[in-house]
Amino acid sequence: MKFGGSADVIVTEDKVPALLKAIQSLTNKRVMVGIPAEHAERPDSEVTNALIGYVLETGAPERNLPARPFLVPGVRNCTEDAMARLKKAGISALSGNMSDVDNQLNAIGLVAASSVKDKMDTGPFTPLADATLEARVRRNNGSQVGAAEELASRRAGNPPGTSLAQPLIDTGNLQNSITYVIRDNRERH
Repeated sequence: MKFGGSADVIVTEDKVPALLKAIQSLTNKRVMVGIPAEHAERPDSEVTNALIGYVLETGAPERNLPARPFLVPGVRNCTEDAMARLKKAGISALSGNMSDVDNQLNAIGLVAASSVKDKMDTGPFTPLADATLEARVRRNNGSQVGAAEELASRRAGNPPGTSLAQPLIDTGNLQNSITYVIRDNRERH
């Protein structure tokens, strides 16, 4: 079979380099959720929020502290939404719309950080020990929300965990330190 004639292709604007750059930029980025070093300090302690978060997430059996995972389950709870936004970011990258790529990545970070904070609020977690509740009441002159009520409830014979005492929320400092960062995979950390 023979085709006759000839066809000329004239490139008036080559968008391939910009497209490749946009795709590479997206694939080199990652959204990280947790407690970055710049948000880890606590005003009242030498122990950082990052260390406290790690101990709460994984537990410390040698100190009789059960694991109360909140970070991994919190992020896992928003996977569907994050995947939908990542798909939008990919489509935007293919269109060369890098500002929308950045918007989608930031939205993923905001949703994931919010989901982690929600997990900290809702649990369920192993209830606090009586000694922890007593320490919270003493430290806050009896004003720790839920701690005094939980102790009274337990002393009345009720099972642990029936009040407002939240295992992962004391001052709110740890929860307020949960955030996200967008990092380039090529950066050294």
